Amino acid sequence: MRPLDGITVVTLEHAIAAPFCTRQLADLGARVIKVERPGSGDFARAYDQRVHGLASHFVWTNRSKESLTLDLKHAAAPALLARLLARADVLVQNLAPGAAARLGLSYDDLRAACPRLIVCDLSGYGDDGPYRDRKAYDLLIQSEAGFLSVTGSADAPAKAGCSIADIAAGMYAYSGILAALLQRAQSGCGCRIEVSMLESMVEWMGYPLYYASDGAAPPPRAGAAHATIYPYGPFAAGDGKLVMLGVQNEREWQLFCRQVLERPDLAEDARYASNASRSAARDELQALIVEQFSRLDSEQLIARLDGARIANARINDMHEVWQHPQLAARKRWTEVATPAGPIPALLPPGSNSGFTPRMDAVPALGQHTDAILGELGCDAAAIDALRAAGAV
Repeated sequence: MRPLDGITVVTLEHAIAAPFCTRQLADLGARVIKVERPGSGDFARAYDQRVHGLASHFVWTNRSKESLTLDLKHAAAPALLARLLARADVLVQNLAPGAAARLGLSYDDLRAACPRLIVCDLSGYGDDGPYRDRKAYDLLIQSEAGFLSVTGSADAPAKAGCSIADIAAGMYAYSGILAALLQRAQSGCGCRIEVSMLESMVEWMGYPLYYASDGAAPPPRAGAAHATIYPYGPFAAGDGKLVMLGVQNEREWQLFCRQVLERPDLAEDARYASNASRSAARDELQALIVEQFSRLDSEQLIARLDGARIANARINDMHEVWQHPQLAARKRWTEVATPAGPIPALLPPGSNSGFTPRMDAVPALGQHTDAILGELGCDAAAIDALRAAGAV
C-alpha cells in the first residue's frame, strides 16, 4: 500500500510548478487525472524533442498520470468537470490569474457541492495585490525575488540552470496538499491552499535577505564561489580541471594548510586566522592556493583533500551525472514507459521502507479520455459526440 492509494487528484496544469507537484503525489500512489487542451495539451509537451521526440520537461514532471482532453470553455465542460470533481479529493490548478474563478472552479464555487475537496491554486504572485495579473515565468520570478542579484559573477548576474522558482512553488504545493489531507482526516472538511511562486522563492532567499538586513550590503555575486566563506568554491588543478572544495571552520583551515597545501606557516598566519579575514584576502589567497594546486592533477588533489577530510566535489556535467557511481551503487535509477518507449528515471528522493513509489508511464495526449468519460457515465455514442463537437 502506498500512502496516497485511493486519493484522486484532478489537475488543470501546464508548464512545471503544478505538474511537478502532482507528479510527486502520483509517486505516492495518488490517481492524477491531468485535464489537457484537445489537440495540443500542456504546452510543455512542445518545449523540445530531446527525449526520443518527447519534451524533456514534460517527461520529467508527468509520469504516472492519466491524460483527459477537455476544452474547458466548451458548453459540455462544466457538467463533466462537476462529475469528475465529485469523485476527487484534490483539485490543483495553475491557469492564468482569475481563469479558474471564471470557469466556476474557485474554492468558494466548489465548496458547497464538494465540501471535502482540497483546492490548491498556484500562481506567480498570488490572487491579489498589484502584481496579481503579471505574467510570471520562472526566470522573471528569479529576478523579482532577488535571486539574480546574488547569483553570477561580479560583472553579470546569472539565472539558475533549472527552474528553481517553479520547483519551489511545486514543493510548497505538494507539502501543503499532504498537510491538508492530514487535516481533512481529522476535520472532515476540505480547504484552499494558495501558493505564490514569488513567496516560495523569497522564502528560499532567507539567508541573503537577513545578511542584508537593516540596510547592510547584500552578499556579492561570486560566481561558483561562496560569497562570504573562503576558501569555498572552484579551484583549478594542474591538469586544468576544476575541483570544488569548502573550508567551513578554523579547524578545517588548519588541516587544509598543513595537509593539502603543505604550508603549515599559513596555518599560523594571523592574517588568515578567521573566515572574515580570509574572505577579505581572497584574491591573494586564491593566487597562493592555485599555485600550490598547479603541482597536482585533479585526482591527486581530490585524494589529498579526502585525506585531510576537507569537503570537495567534482564539477560533473549531465553525462557524468547519468553515470554517477553513487547513484548507481544505491540503485537509484529505474525505467518508465513513454509513448516513445522506455526512458530512465530517478527514483523519488526520500525512500520509504514501507512502500515502493509509483513509477508508471508518461501519458500520450488524451490517452485516457475514453476510459475516464466512461467512468463518468458517458457511453460510446456520447463520447463520439463530444469528440465530434471538439469538446474532448
